[in-house]
Amino acid sequence: MAVLPPDDGVDTGRPHPARVYDYFLGGSHHGPVDAEFGARIVELDPTAPYGARHNRWFMQRATRHLAGAAGMRQFLDVGSGIPTEPNLHRIAQGIAPEARVVYVDHDPIVRAHAAGLLDGTGAGATAFVEADARDPELILERAAEVLDFTRPVALSLIALTHFLGDGSEAGDEEGAEGGADGAHAVVARLTAALAPGSHLVLSQLAGDEDTAWVGEAVDRYTSGGVTLVPRSRAATERFFDGFTLLDPGLVQPPDWRPGLGVGEVRDGTRVPLYAGVGRKA
Repeated sequence: MAVLPPDDGVDTGRPHPARVYDYFLGGSHHGPVDAEFGARIVELDPTAPYGARHNRWFMQRATRHLAGAAGMRQFLDVGSGIPTEPNLHRIAQGIAPEARVVYVDHDPIVRAHAAGLLDGTGAGATAFVEADARDPELILERAAEVLDFTRPVALSLIALTHFLGDGSEAGDEEGAEGGADGAHAVVARLTAALAPGSHLVLSQLAGDEDTAWVGEAVDRYTSGGVTLVPRSRAATERFFDGFTLLDPGLVQPPDWRPGLGVGEVRDGTRVPLYAGVGRKA
């Protein structure tokens, strides 16, 4: 795996979404501040670890489809988080050894673990870019060192957009475009760079589920210095502007093509996330 030069660092003295997510998944690559924060979220929602696992399994199923039936050979995973097995490149290159994968995250600790835990096939390529998701121009510039954007790319935004606000200017999340670093503007810039035949894989915390704990979770994330923005189905569908959603559309993660799952555990618990895969015409 290639580790590309870093962007600037972040404050590691407060919880970081990638490390809290690792805590939910039962990993070991997080610190006490992340574990403490994650435990507080689990107090609010005991199903959070279950939801995190299904979110990860959704990514794995989507990658199996994309590298398999869809014939994708290039992948850009923004907000990749701490590597877990099997990670996106393991699945993609297990199906198509020539697949080229670029991971992007802003946490230096994620970068350190990526350097030690990721390796790709000799026929393909695997690289890591340290960059903020709110800087799509840098992401595209650095990813272009590995990926050919004149050809289709699968853009993976798994549990990322709900950690992006609506821009530097306050706006109505349902209707306003927000600032240039708002979630919809960032996704629109990334997807605009994709060639026809590209795909978008995205999951987003639902803001219109009947879950009383969501508002308190937003408050706790905010108090921890982390943005958390649940979004409605309509607001989530806007991320797919210019894309055709593949069957079964925008659904909870466990309901997206469960037949592609390997070793998954299901007990019927609701997962308050929207998940979908779209294809660019």
